[in-house]
Amino acid sequence: MTGAPQARNESSSGKSGSLALNGVTRRFGDFTAVDNISIEVGRGELLALVGASGSGKTTTLRIAAGYEAPDTGTVTLGGEDITRVPPERRGFGMVFQHYALFPHMPVEQNVAFGLEARGVGKTERLEKARAALASVGLEGAGGRPIQSLSGGEQQRVALARALVIEPRALLLDEPLSNLDPTLRQAMRDDLRAMLRRVGVPALFVTHDQEDAFAIADRIALLKNGKLLQSGTPEDLYHAPASREVAAFIGRGSIVPAVDKGNIATVTIGGVARDLGVTRPSGATSPVANAFVVLRPDALEMARGASVLAWKGKITNRRFAGGLVVYRIQLADGITVDVESPSSAAHEDDNVSVSPLKGPFPLVPG
Repeated sequence: MTGAPQARNESSSGKSGSLALNGVTRRFGDFTAVDNISIEVGRGELLALVGASGSGKTTTLRIAAGYEAPDTGTVTLGGEDITRVPPERRGFGMVFQHYALFPHMPVEQNVAFGLEARGVGKTERLEKARAALASVGLEGAGGRPIQSLSGGEQQRVALARALVIEPRALLLDEPLSNLDPTLRQAMRDDLRAMLRRVGVPALFVTHDQEDAFAIADRIALLKNGKLLQSGTPEDLYHAPASREVAAFIGRGSIVPAVDKGNIATVTIGGVARDLGVTRPSGATSPVANAFVVLRPDALEMARGASVLAWKGKITNRRFAGGLVVYRIQLADGITVDVESPSSAAHEDDNVSVSPLKGPFPLVPG
């Protein structure tokens, strides 16, 4: 037989093996949007694709979904090559940034739409739609018009529509970006719990690292179409592979250091401090051009002078609930942020800054 290969049917649970992109590259003329990226999402795992605009996140997701064909590389699900299987035959659930709900249909018909396209009878598909709505906390809302729903409720409808088809994988494109901050935090928890219940590979695109850290099991950080690093949120935060990763993940000041193995010496304004360090995975040897990441929660500010502290001046302060974040200008053109429980210091105050706790991430220049 000729034509695109058919995706293998899975059990009625909708569960399947891992989803993998293997050395995929996608070019648009002279522009390379995705450059030899390899990632794998295990069954029941959520991988977040993170990066700034233009990093290649959405194109990578579209390749996984089948809406873009890679120029090179393959897409596999459970070891089966699905690179040329069209999107409608992959059995994937999709949740888009703008939800793509039909305003002329009530809620339950929106959810049941994918089942109708698959030839499921009306009675069965409406029963499944109501069950899916109940699973996302919208039991009894099936008859409501889409326009009557809040942003958070619409997000739940979009997720129910993706889940009702018992997908082999879930793909989510910035699904939280349209929510206000309070609802966004609540939906992070709900989304993570729902994805764990489904137990299929889930690929989540976001430019917001807080969303990624709150939801994902692992993170893949992209820049200019290239994969900079993948690993757990803890891996990327505590052991970034490069200055680029350290600059993107978390907040922190990246300062020159002398790498001495288990420690690195940071000298600011003539005051040298030896700091315990962590290294990128697999890196063991000292590097000649090293930098240390000084994060706000790893520094301590004091009002008085200290011989062993770095001296500076507060240039900005920001109230952050139980903490105040102070921006402090140190010597040698270095600026750091420091979290402090004290709100007594003010802009233009002279203060001193000391390393509070480690180890500190060390990255090569």
